[in-house]
Amino acid sequence: MQLWFTEMHCEGAKFSIKVKKCVYGGESPFQRIDILDTEAFGVVLVLDGIVMLTERDEFIYHEMIVHPAMAVNPEIKNVLVIGAGDGGTIRELARYGSIERIDMVEIDREVVEVCKKYLPKTACAFDDKRVNLYFEDGLKFVRGKKNEYDLIVVDSTDAFGPGEGLFTREFYGNCYNALKENGIMVNQHESPFYPEDAKLVSNAHFHISSLFPVSRVYQAHIPTYPSGHWLFGFASKGIDPVEDLKEDYWNSLGIETRYYNTRLHKGCFALPTYVEELLKDEDY
Repeated sequence: MQLWFTEMHCEGAKFSIKVKKCVYGGESPFQRIDILDTEAFGVVLVLDGIVMLTERDEFIYHEMIVHPAMAVNPEIKNVLVIGAGDGGTIRELARYGSIERIDMVEIDREVVEVCKKYLPKTACAFDDKRVNLYFEDGLKFVRGKKNEYDLIVVDSTDAFGPGEGLFTREFYGNCYNALKENGIMVNQHESPFYPEDAKLVSNAHFHISSLFPVSRVYQAHIPTYPSGHWLFGFASKGIDPVEDLKEDYWNSLGIETRYYNTRLHKGCFALPTYVEELLKDEDY
């Protein structure tokens, strides 16, 4: 007997992974949490039936949500991470000795505990002394912050359930206020390929670009995410992600990565035409 996990990517397309066994399944106050051991992708974290990460390709997502911002502003010292209960974003940030404080706000404590147990290579930096964990609503947490952070990383789930409020103009405006003069906000920006996801991309970019002087989008290939084509948002109060790249500085740090490098950094902001058109379409 074969066991397969299947996620609906759109009405006419599904993505399936062959499962060796389900190693954890439970309900938190916020969502369903499952941990699957799979043949092709190793251990997989699933929230409410949606793949959040796999051991096989999580490094792509986490490197790309952290390192582009760190490579353009060496002065980043105070960081706010919203979401990121799996710990991968914290792991990548903790590799920078120049960072002094990492505040992480995750609404669901059980996600963190489950990932510590079943995904220890991802959730390996929560004990870093610079990390401050807050288990509360990120939307409410950031609302009262002013001129406090050099970098905000919005590592949210998709735009429904616990993550829904993290795709609104109000939230992005609060992030803008929480950032210092040279502050940067990076967010996971969904996939541009399927129509329902594309609408989220267009709406998020519209809200962000109406608030931030610099608003750019960049891309990565993540095999287990819908269509494999994934976007990230880079927004700042003045720093340009390509023109202000500190290539020699970042390379001098000697940080070993499997996906990100400064050559890729320059290219990932060059988008396909259909994505450029999507980002211009306010009425998508």
